[in-house]
Amino acid sequence: MSFLPSTLNSFWLWREVSSKLGVSNPAYKYWKNTPNLKLNNKYLFVQKNTLPPKHEHVEKILTDLSGFLPIKYASDRLHVNEHIFSYDKMRLNKEFEYKFVEDVKFVNIKKFFTEFGIKVSKNSIIQLGKIKDLDFSAECTFYNLKNDYGIVVYE
Repeated sequence: MSFLPSTLNSFWLWREVSSKLGVSNPAYKYWKNTPNLKLNNKYLFVQKNTLPPKHEHVEKILTDLSGFLPIKYASDRLHVNEHIFSYDKMRLNKEFEYKFVEDVKFVNIKKFFTEFGIKVSKNSIIQLGKIKDLDFSAECTFYNLKNDYGIVVYE
């Protein structure tokens, strides 16, 4: 499986952590042994099992985001407009599983990749879109999806 669907397997959404703990937004900056990850300069995540001991209890009630990505980040990584994940009328919208956590919409990329048998390496470039709009080359792998959509993976 690609690294892309595994990006958040070992992270919690910081907005949810701070909300459940009732701590201020920049508190994570003072937790020296708690690595964090920022996606799209918008979404902040803290690594699982690294919260300070007095806050470890909250991990039992946090939302597992394994296989999920924020829709804005997913759309950037798949080189597609995020409206594909946002509007019910988009043809591929129903092919994805969604989850809301603290008003952030996440899309299950892992399930989507698994269902369509899409294999992507770490340095691959992925393009999702209508087949007529995709760019093909000799070094790419094409996956035909439903409703005239496809994915091209450039190795």
